[in-house]
Amino acid sequence: MEQALSKTPIKGRGAVSNRTGRYERLTGERMDDGWGSLDRETEEAPPLRTEILPDSSRKVIARNESPDVPFDRSVNPYRGCEHGCVYCFARPTHAYLGFSPGLDFETKLFAKHEAAELLRQELSKKGYRPSTLALGANTDPYQPIERQLRITRRIVEVLAEAKHPFGIVTKSDLVLRDLDLLAPLAEERLLRVCISVTSLDRAFSRALEPRASSPPKRLTAIRRLTEAGVPVTVLTAPMIPALNDHELEALLEASAEAGAEAASYVLLRLPQEIGPLFEEWLETHAPDRKTRVLEQIRSARGGKLYDAAWGKRMRGEGPYAFVLKRRFELACKRLGLNRRSWELDTSLFRPPRRDVDQLALF
Repeated sequence: MEQALSKTPIKGRGAVSNRTGRYERLTGERMDDGWGSLDRETEEAPPLRTEILPDSSRKVIARNESPDVPFDRSVNPYRGCEHGCVYCFARPTHAYLGFSPGLDFETKLFAKHEAAELLRQELSKKGYRPSTLALGANTDPYQPIERQLRITRRIVEVLAEAKHPFGIVTKSDLVLRDLDLLAPLAEERLLRVCISVTSLDRAFSRALEPRASSPPKRLTAIRRLTEAGVPVTVLTAPMIPALNDHELEALLEASAEAGAEAASYVLLRLPQEIGPLFEEWLETHAPDRKTRVLEQIRSARGGKLYDAAWGKRMRGEGPYAFVLKRRFELACKRLGLNRRSWELDTSLFRPPRRDVDQLALF
């Protein structure tokens, strides 16, 4: 694998390089010959195409025991994400597959074509006990390739048949395509949708999350979901010191006005390969603020770029983290956010039919 050294942004992509994954034995490094060859290669290179590869997983429900998240199981229709958010905490998972958490993560995607069928099998097993399931906890279930593959929609259809409670996490207005399924589920208290809104600045959002829906489209999604009776939580995540943290109150205000009734936030996380990738992004898109951003992150992470300790990794610690938390709490109180809990109903669950094709013969 090669590691690009050019600081020229790649159109439509978030990462600047294809930094080698941590499990690879060899690392290649491209060197400039003194005549600007790397910049010339970048300028003349053809656009990076998205490649869709099959995922051969035989199970789709992933389990976790983290006290930092409000669910113990999740389903991710895709590995990798074309949205290209440079900060995505899922990027390091591509290293397990022998690919780079950099550009490979957003261009070499794995699709779980059999996800709905596998989910049906797992939910119908004797002894299965329902609990709120997160759809898209790792990568976005409504990323661009979902328009053609429709894997997420088929998963939602299985969950609807089983009356299984679940939450959707996305930053795409493509979620509105499935309102015909989502609205009835929300009426039975089986669904909540979480929309991530990181910035109201279109240019900044485009650089940070190049193929995600624009900020106005995400706010429209919140409004239309709310109007359809679907409860919406806005995720102002991640908050990045000296880049978008000044927008916290404005993000909450715009989302509350659109109809969101709950909110949450996460301080930027930079585990594994994400730290170097994010530093490259800063050098390319915000070189004048790079030092300040990284210093403030370290001040909230015990002097490091990342602290994985439970209870700290989502919000950080220290003066900066305390002020951010207090700002969030005061804004939510003023806007009436998080006033009530929305417990999803597990009592309606019924195991789905195990073999739909076979039963259709009778």
